[in-house]
Amino acid sequence: MSLHRVARFADVPQDRGLQVEIGDCKIVLLRANGQLRAFQGLCPHAGAPLAKGALCHGRLICPWHKAAYRAEDGGLCEPPSLDSLKRYPLEVRGDEVWVDDQALSDPHTPPADDSRTFVVVGAGAAGTACTAALREKGFGGRIVLIDGDPDAGYDRTVLSKFVLAGEMSSKEVPPLRDEASYLTQRIERVQGEVTSLDAPGKTLHLNNGGILRYDAAVLATGGAPNPLKLPGAELPNVFVLRSKAQAEQIISAAQPGQRAVIIGDSFIALECASSLREYGLDVTVLARHAVPFARQFGEAVGKAIRALHEEHGVKFISEHEATQILGDDKVEGVLLDNGLRLAADLVLAGIGIHPATEAFASLPKEDDQSLRVNDGMRVTEGVWAIGDIATFPLNGQPQRIEHWRLAQQHARIAAANMLGGEEHYLDVPYFWTHHFGKDYDYLGHAEEWDEVEFSGEPEKPPFVGLFAKNGIVVAAVACDKQRAMALLVERMKQPLRMKEAWTLIQA
Repeated sequence: MSLHRVARFADVPQDRGLQVEIGDCKIVLLRANGQLRAFQGLCPHAGAPLAKGALCHGRLICPWHKAAYRAEDGGLCEPPSLDSLKRYPLEVRGDEVWVDDQALSDPHTPPADDSRTFVVVGAGAAGTACTAALREKGFGGRIVLIDGDPDAGYDRTVLSKFVLAGEMSSKEVPPLRDEASYLTQRIERVQGEVTSLDAPGKTLHLNNGGILRYDAAVLATGGAPNPLKLPGAELPNVFVLRSKAQAEQIISAAQPGQRAVIIGDSFIALECASSLREYGLDVTVLARHAVPFARQFGEAVGKAIRALHEEHGVKFISEHEATQILGDDKVEGVLLDNGLRLAADLVLAGIGIHPATEAFASLPKEDDQSLRVNDGMRVTEGVWAIGDIATFPLNGQPQRIEHWRLAQQHARIAAANMLGGEEHYLDVPYFWTHHFGKDYDYLGHAEEWDEVEFSGEPEKPPFVGLFAKNGIVVAAVACDKQRAMALLVERMKQPLRMKEAWTLIQA
């Protein structure tokens, strides 16, 4: 063991980590129950500096995407990370902290000592997180991951945020797991799609004619973009965005100086508007709402985000709707209901998604075609559903929420319960959206509120906004306030009064 003096004990704060470096190795020091711990300094999900996160209720929360780890041993508590933190040997000599730059051994994949077969349908955020959680929680049986995409699971969030802006090529889109991880963890990847499910018989039928028998199945097929139902929607250069292949098609068709019309004002739609504008296109948004995102972020933040887009040259039309896509061999324009013709070289529809549950005709569905699950993510005996296709109980009400991190939280709950656990969703939904270099974080899922307070101004970030109902914080939105939101994501799991929230994040 080769120890290096890295800090004084007194240098390590009580409420956050301290980053130290040994050569190129970045390490974060934490106080946990009066003891020091040393872990890898960068979040294994996307490389965020963990020392800029928050330490709350015995958890270290990543500042960027709110992955959470136990301060005691670095164990993973919350996604989007799929891995626990590497731990480094540490000694305290008097007031000096000494750390070895060689991490302790990673935990091994459980031995193949279980005869059961678990099948995960869908290799996106939820499905991949479920396979990782099953191994993490000790399942040694067979895991089959059915992937309808020819590429292994990858980070879809970067497509609208960075690929369409030209900041990242499609080849640089990070995989959720590298091939070595699938081999090491004995995850069998099957490329194909499920065509039907026989729940009583515990079998899945694939489009290649194959049949898979399972002891437990997790359905994580996600959502499919809603298509444009307009004359001319089949023309070349009319796009939706959900996959890496679709992003490649859009970016290969897009040229600086061209005119893009985006139909819809969803988060994906406006992220695409930001990215294509940054790529040099002239962008017009046909918006359903005069103020985007007001239902989630409130009027003030919604107006600020629209103003940010307009400052960068994005044009909005919210009084009229598209009635036809114009063109012969390819798109040439969009006709509005008032007769106005918008010239367009490409059209992108961002009008939401629908649950991809067509293959599960034998299971009862909600009106939106999602699958109703109980608070443990179970649909029926031996079958669980997670992510965009699941309507689940949140605060006593059935909800379907299309958030990346929440889908992975579902995955960890389902994995635990497949192994005999009794876990339920007790967390706070979180997502982030990116516009012209600014990241907006949102916590909660508030249907209504009767009080709003801001620290800072939405038009001039940084700011934090808190939304309360009957004095209890039900949601928070922020820009450039990563540590404050990391604290809130943990603290809002229990009732939090507005005054206490401000005291917490302004300390």
